[in-house]
Amino acid sequence: MKDLRRLLPLFGEYRRDLFLAMGFVLIETFFELVIPVLMADLIDVGVAGGDVHYILVKGAQMGLCAVLALIAGLLYARFAARAAYGWGANVRLAQFERVQAYAFGNLDRFETSSLVTRMTTDVTVLQNAVNGGLRPLVRSPVMLCMGVGLSFMMNARLALVFVVCAPVLACILFFVVRSVAPRYPLLQRAVDKLNAVVQEDLTAIRAVKAFVRGEYEEEKFSSVNTSLMETSRGTFRRAVLNLPSLQAAMYVSVVGIMWFGGGMITRSELLVGELTGFLSYVLQVMNSIMMISGIFLMLTRSLASARRIGEVLEEEPELSSPPEALTQVADGRVDFEGVSFKYRAEAAENALSGVELHIAAGETVGILGGTGSAKSTLVQLIPRLYDATEGRVLVGGRDVRDYDLAALRDAVAMVLQKNVLFSGTIRENLLWGDPGADEETLMAACRAACADEFIERLPRGLDTDLGQGGVNVSGGQKQRLCIARALLKKPKVLIFDDSTSAVDTKTDACIRKALREFMPETTKIIIAQRTASVEDADRIVVMDGGRIMAVGTHAELMAANEVYREIYTSQNKAGAEE
Repeated sequence: MKDLRRLLPLFGEYRRDLFLAMGFVLIETFFELVIPVLMADLIDVGVAGGDVHYILVKGAQMGLCAVLALIAGLLYARFAARAAYGWGANVRLAQFERVQAYAFGNLDRFETSSLVTRMTTDVTVLQNAVNGGLRPLVRSPVMLCMGVGLSFMMNARLALVFVVCAPVLACILFFVVRSVAPRYPLLQRAVDKLNAVVQEDLTAIRAVKAFVRGEYEEEKFSSVNTSLMETSRGTFRRAVLNLPSLQAAMYVSVVGIMWFGGGMITRSELLVGELTGFLSYVLQVMNSIMMISGIFLMLTRSLASARRIGEVLEEEPELSSPPEALTQVADGRVDFEGVSFKYRAEAAENALSGVELHIAAGETVGILGGTGSAKSTLVQLIPRLYDATEGRVLVGGRDVRDYDLAALRDAVAMVLQKNVLFSGTIRENLLWGDPGADEETLMAACRAACADEFIERLPRGLDTDLGQGGVNVSGGQKQRLCIARALLKKPKVLIFDDSTSAVDTKTDACIRKALREFMPETTKIIIAQRTASVEDADRIVVMDGGRIMAVGTHAELMAANEVYREIYTSQNKAGAEE
């Protein structure tokens, strides 16, 4: 219940709709409970005495109560829907905003598919609980108390049936809820797994087709789909036992009341109208009990979803801006002072160990090393995507932990190893770098990134739609657009994380030349796999196993560093032989 209570404040502006919906349920319930009393009088007085006027008056009163109950029910439906779907929208927004505040370390603890499920399926469960459960939640206790009270007022002896039925119904509800409750978290995790397979398969659909692995993926999907089906079947097979069990108890009670009531009528101890009205209350009471049991099941599932949503909202971002944070980065100077880093505190080894590196403002530094040498890890510490485990990272002469996160990241542009474009046009993607950029500024950045040559060939130019994830452009074109987007930020530090791997060496050289002219004062850090991309850098850093092995110019490293010389020779062997 703690998780559910945490989400209740998110009703926000829809709290008024929630209370109005509850009020209209009470009004509807009141009018429905008045009808059996009027019906008993109609039969026992009007029909028994042949008083047509009395019958018409009571009939009109019953009709008015029914109409008023209908209007109240319609108004409930309106306000309950607004409250439920407004609450759902607020819960989704709260989760999304929380995820946006996460550091990379927080995101490592959640699978993408699980976050999608928590923002969609789990929120839908909560919405359905309010939309479908609010009415019985308010109505059932009122109907139960008033129905039992009025039944005892009508005939206390017949009302003893509730005393007999109540323990039976309570036992049925207890065993059903106890059996079903542990299965709802399993059901949601099965949905997570299904979403993970669907997301992975659709993202990599071209690779699946290229390797003719369609049948393998179908089998994998069939496996998780069957698992979800079996989990759902096992869960709801137990849940549906609730209704027939309660209905059986209700019909047994009705038969018992008819049996004993009929005997009392023959002995003139009970009127027919009283028995008819009493049966109406019995049915209402039994229906309220069944609705309460349904609420328990709905609440059980809602609690499982609320717990999963609560995990997202309670996750504290690992990184945050300090009090009185700095909002200005003086220049592009970058310093690593005795930096060591591990992704998890319990990890046996550091990803980075004892890094000591000083980069002057406006300097161009290349970083070279084999796969797994922690090149990307090193540069991710600069915009504080992760915090160093030991030592300090400084930008502009100040510890990155002293800056406001938004200000620091605005001063550090990073073109990631995995290029990411969003659905929309080229212009919309470029404006991420500078929302106020005009056409000339956009094209200047595109020329510096050598993206203008293919943009100008497109029929709609900058307004060309890229499709989902940029599927309408090639890998090299996508990289150049990402570089142009980063240039538009006019950053103090520009990081290329192997961002020209998909372009040819000629284009790569053109981009590097344009960068020197376009952003002469910006510090440029270039991670590359090929030596040609960093040969003209002011300094080159050679990394291996999370450590810096050597630092120097191309000529110095060729003369003094065997690792760099081996990399250079292997990449240029064909040319050297020729």
